[in-house]
Amino acid sequence: MQILSTAAWSVLALATCALAADSDRSAPAASITLVEINGTKVTVSDLERKYPTALFQARNSFYDSERKAVEQFIDEYLLEQQAKKEGLTVSQLLDKHVTATIAADPSEEALRVYYEGVDTSEPFEAVRSKIIESLRQRRTTKARTVYQQALRKDAVISIRVSPPRADIALTNTPIRGGEQAAVTLVEYADYECPYCQQIQPVLDKIAADYHGKVAMAYKDYPLPMHGNAQKAAEAARCAEAQGKYWDYHDQLFAKKQLDAGSLRAHARDLQLDGAAFDKCLDSGEKAELVRKHASEAQLLGLQGTPTFFVNGRYVSGAPTYEQLKTLLNEELDRAAGASRETARR
Repeated sequence: MQILSTAAWSVLALATCALAADSDRSAPAASITLVEINGTKVTVSDLERKYPTALFQARNSFYDSERKAVEQFIDEYLLEQQAKKEGLTVSQLLDKHVTATIAADPSEEALRVYYEGVDTSEPFEAVRSKIIESLRQRRTTKARTVYQQALRKDAVISIRVSPPRADIALTNTPIRGGEQAAVTLVEYADYECPYCQQIQPVLDKIAADYHGKVAMAYKDYPLPMHGNAQKAAEAARCAEAQGKYWDYHDQLFAKKQLDAGSLRAHARDLQLDGAAFDKCLDSGEKAELVRKHASEAQLLGLQGTPTFFVNGRYVSGAPTYEQLKTLLNEELDRAAGASRETARR
């Protein structure tokens, strides 16, 4: 497997940003020339044929920045329109609907209680004004957020910025959930990763709440600092050979016991054929399959676990239930819209 160097990734990131900002919108992006070597032009398509996932992280970073800018534009635009409607400047509008709603400064007693929780060696009198200013800023930020959410609620907004999507192969990948599900949630994880263990209740709730609507796939990405992770992943695949992958997968996360003896004990608890399981595990029969998934993760530029993809959309780290719910609902709405459009044709 060939991994691009840090310098190469930087060049590719710059190239991607240049593509995104290119003023010649008439030329298909895939045909744009990135470099010419000894008279041979190398296009985006040429690059992606050689490195199918090389540009994904760069495009995702650009999308995040673009989406953030769009969100900021929406907020400022709505403020400007509302100010015009009320015959005010934006500053006057914020004074009226934000600043005026903020509670009075805390009492002296409350300030001293707050001071006790501040990590400082300075006396109360020296930091009193800073505490008040910090509290005012927090309250102002919260009040402004509430007001802007109200403006958004009354507006019709359709964001057309499209997120990049990774083409995640699901061959030899365990999947559970609706076979005809419009949305697939792919997790790259490590059985020994504490964050992967912590997020399992969130994933269990997602599985229950979106039963039949969302398919859930698991990709092995055992990290080198976790000594038991590789064998635990192989053990789950050995259980899969006997039709018990998800039972074994769930047991690994529930019991968090990954030493060799425990891996065998889990197989007995699930009433697997112990001899066949031990042979599979000891021989390393499934090692290459696990390594293949890990190689996919590295090619995608994944830095750790867990990492999720919702219909190819990248989700870094351990998201909350609400964050995943938002993405899943967006993708379900997108799929429903596509179905309606197909039906009209």
